[in-house]
Amino acid sequence: MNTVFKYNLFDLDGTLTDPAPGITSSVMYALERSGLAVPPREELYRYIGPPLVFSFKEYAGMDEEAAVRALGFYRERFSAGGLFENEIYPGIAELLEKLKRGGGKVILATGKPEEFAVMILEHFGILKYFDFVAGNTLDEKRPEKRDVFNHIISVFPDIGPDNTVMVGDRCYDILAAKEFSVRSVGVLFGFGSEEELKESGADMLAASAAELERLLIRE
Repeated sequence: MNTVFKYNLFDLDGTLTDPAPGITSSVMYALERSGLAVPPREELYRYIGPPLVFSFKEYAGMDEEAAVRALGFYRERFSAGGLFENEIYPGIAELLEKLKRGGGKVILATGKPEEFAVMILEHFGILKYFDFVAGNTLDEKRPEKRDVFNHIISVFPDIGPDNTVMVGDRCYDILAAKEFSVRSVGVLFGFGSEEELKESGADMLAASAAELERLLIRE
């Protein structure tokens, strides 16, 4: 068993785990603390994926100052338990174990602050499969996926078109992969539609962890 790619980069939310209950409840809390009406939970799924300051401005009509304040409210609720209102997708732990055993580097590339990401990976018992965890910082130094990519490449400078793949569920993951000329897989079990993933230029699509395994591992 060998890995197809030397570097296997994974988004977290909507790719490794389903974080919808914790994220949407934390957004509800932030909107309520901000004095805004709280829409139905289903309307808040769009907050999963983009940078949260952007989302509060785009979807709740906040200005920059209000959005940053709402992010603080969000993190109050999220850090108090929302990060564990989460479920790992079926087959993901087994896939990560096989990638590790097959000799590939497994790297997290998330827009979530690294401290929270590490806690989530530990909670699900999969941190041991990761060679590196890259994400945003609590002071918003790496809010965009391209910032996370730049951070990863500073540590692994040989990342390139022929040896790297980015796995994610939203256009932000796919567009970042294209910007840095690496291959991409869009997963269909997350929060981005097939249309979104295709329009952003995903090289491959996978509807399950089993399909991901066929794309990333050679028997």
